[in-house]
Amino acid sequence: MVTGSTIGVDLGGTKVLAGVLDADLGIRSRVRRDVAGLSRPDLLDVIVAAVEECRHGIADEPIAVGIGVPATFDRESRRVVRSVHLPLADLAIEDLLAERIGLPVFADNDATCAAIAEHQAGAALGVDNAIVMTLGTGIGAGLIIDGQIRRGSHGSAGELGHIPVDPTGLTCGAGCPGRGCLETRVSGPALEREAERVAVARPESGLGHAASQGPLRGARVVELAHDGDLAALDALGTVGHWLGIGLVSIANLLDPELVVVGGGMAAAGELLLEPARAVLRERGMPPASSMRVELAKFGADAGLLGASLLARQGFVEGLAA
Repeated sequence: MVTGSTIGVDLGGTKVLAGVLDADLGIRSRVRRDVAGLSRPDLLDVIVAAVEECRHGIADEPIAVGIGVPATFDRESRRVVRSVHLPLADLAIEDLLAERIGLPVFADNDATCAAIAEHQAGAALGVDNAIVMTLGTGIGAGLIIDGQIRRGSHGSAGELGHIPVDPTGLTCGAGCPGRGCLETRVSGPALEREAERVAVARPESGLGHAASQGPLRGARVVELAHDGDLAALDALGTVGHWLGIGLVSIANLLDPELVVVGGGMAAAGELLLEPARAVLRERGMPPASSMRVELAKFGADAGLLGASLLARQGFVEGLAA
């Protein structure tokens, strides 16, 4: 049995989170760094620096590194194909980071990593058909079908953020040619846009006062909603409504037993999920409309824990090869 620690790295559109985890998924150290707007060389430098910082001071040398990336992968070449939010296209990220870090590196889609964590030890434990969604800068999803992680024929299954839901809506990110994709309505930036719109219409509200002091951030909107500000609740409810529209598509297409919602926006909790469930109940076709929608057990740490499990699995498989 392999008992050494592993390093998990959760890379998002605006941050990188790295941590050393023991065999029981206990987090022994943690480092967070901003990566918004960085060039590829600078982004890779920040990832390596975060890994080295969390590795420093740990008595035992970690056995491997796992990294979850908001990107699609070519499963045969092990290269990133496309990343909407980061400059990583056509990059052999495992080999490059392994050379710089000096440890085996195993990479996969960030939402797939979150699904690994939630399926093996979290909210989807024991569930054979589940979707794990991560809501942050964008939307990712890991698919668990018949008890197995599924990645699709090209490794790009689960790009639920790019389901078109609003034909006249906003153009999507630089890596997506779509318009009105789900993540233009359900994401951290989408919540901030909706909150700004509501704040302009209701300047007397707590949300309006917050907007007058500077740009609204998603975490502040969620905080105001939890405090009972009606304008913030309305903004969050609108995003929850659009999430529900996405859930209807998921239910009707895949018929999972459970959808687990994690990522940074999961901090909104039931203020986000209940409006989404209401749309699902109203518009979903039975019996798929009865699927459960629950918060991730590991919250925003799901990607980090899943990346660590990915590293451990990859290391063990390497020993057996």
